[in-house]
Amino acid sequence: MKVPPAKAGYWYEQDSTAKERAVRVLNALRDYRASEGAMRRRTRSAMSMGETDLLALRYLLEAQAQGRDLSPKDLAAKLGITSASMTTLVDRLVRGGHVTREPHPTDRRALILRPTPGSDEEVRTTLGKMHQRMIEVAAGLSPQETETVVAFLAKMSEAVDQIDPAAH
Repeated sequence: MKVPPAKAGYWYEQDSTAKERAVRVLNALRDYRASEGAMRRRTRSAMSMGETDLLALRYLLEAQAQGRDLSPKDLAAKLGITSASMTTLVDRLVRGGHVTREPHPTDRRALILRPTPGSDEEVRTTLGKMHQRMIEVAAGLSPQETETVVAFLAKMSEAVDQIDPAAH
């Protein structure tokens, strides 16, 4: 894939070769994020689910694949939502046939949430081809390219995760 030529981003000025390369990378990253956002909107639309619903289902499917149980409280903590919002979310997922509530195996007072087999299949059908294309692109990287991309993305995550308290 050919990397698009550098273009001035709306926040970036180009006054050196290093900055020009940085702008090209940041513009490519911004374009990727826009494509990923569009894909998420299409997925939510295809599955008739909101973003938080889809994220909750993803966490539940991941936990199931790892042999872990998630309670509504655990899931609310992962999603960063209140218990009231969690109740509404779970009700919606249960009504939609995506999740079941089951008694906790060791705590009679608690519940665990499980994705339905139909939800797992729906996610695989909706996202399977796209995930396969992404795997093929990533598998096409050399070992050195892989290390470079992974290190770059880790550093970018670190850069955006830091909030400057003086800026507020």
